[in-house]
Amino acid sequence: MKEQLEKIRRDAMEALEGVNDSAELEALRVRFLGKKGELTAVLKTMGSLSADERPVFGQAANNVRAAIEEKLEEAKLELKARALDAKLESEAIDITIPGTPVELGHRHPMNKALDEAKELFISMGFKILEGPEVELADYNFTKLNIGENHPSRDRSDTFYVTDDESVLLRTQTSPMQIRAMEAMKTPPIRILAPGRVYRKDEVDATHSPMFHQIEGLVIDKGVTMADLKGTLETLIKAMYGEDSVIRFRPHHFPFTEPSCEVDVQCFKCRGKGCPTCKGEGWIELLGAGMVHPKVLEGCGIDPNVYSGFAFGIGLERMAMRRYKISDMRMIFENDIRFLAQF
Repeated sequence: MKEQLEKIRRDAMEALEGVNDSAELEALRVRFLGKKGELTAVLKTMGSLSADERPVFGQAANNVRAAIEEKLEEAKLELKARALDAKLESEAIDITIPGTPVELGHRHPMNKALDEAKELFISMGFKILEGPEVELADYNFTKLNIGENHPSRDRSDTFYVTDDESVLLRTQTSPMQIRAMEAMKTPPIRILAPGRVYRKDEVDATHSPMFHQIEGLVIDKGVTMADLKGTLETLIKAMYGEDSVIRFRPHHFPFTEPSCEVDVQCFKCRGKGCPTCKGEGWIELLGAGMVHPKVLEGCGIDPNVYSGFAFGIGLERMAMRRYKISDMRMIFENDIRFLAQF
């Protein structure tokens, strides 16, 4: 029987030496140490031995089992090490291969136009201010000399937040005129207030229910319409080039007197008329005028001493003319093919 035990140990050592995978390892364990394995079969014959021989044989069998188990564990660790090496080799990164290029974003064309306008006005001594988008009707209308029966106060034009129509989504950035004059009190005042505004407009090539305006205000002694005209011409020619064609048209705004609208010649048709300008050849860019004396008085500024001008520019329309965009909807659709051009 000792010869049988030695043969089992020798066969196990040789078999485990060349094991290739965990399945083969498990098969060898079952072959030599399983319930029906070779070592178990030999142990079942111990009943035929004498009482003196059994302890000696049992000890020898235990030594063989221990040797095989130790070899099994060594083979198991070896397989794990080989598997790890293979995984590391297959997943290795070749640092000499060029990496995937990282695409950097850039400013939206509308923000680029806004930044250019800000830089220009800051260079002229203006201060940049921001105001609330949810505004009081008192600031949006009443203090701007807009009467109770004015069409702009109708629910068909304005998004009201409260039933009593005292709170609304601002329809213009003009309330910042009032807030600036109330906060600064004593002229000179030069402010530029960009921000979102909301009106119940139908979406088309030049209109949107949500858009952006830039409100400008200057209050000082001796300010005239000529100062307003010169300021706006400086802006438009800086944004669109010295060859830009602009026109000033008489208009009416409750908070300015006299008032005007400023148009820029359509960049697409050059004044001939097209769908972008609705056949007119011109695109309305902004409204402006001299601050109404009642507005000055309401803010505690003496209109007999001070005068001023104000203007409100549609930022989207300014960007459209600046970058030759034919449809305002493109600005809000976030189409990467469109935005990547800028």
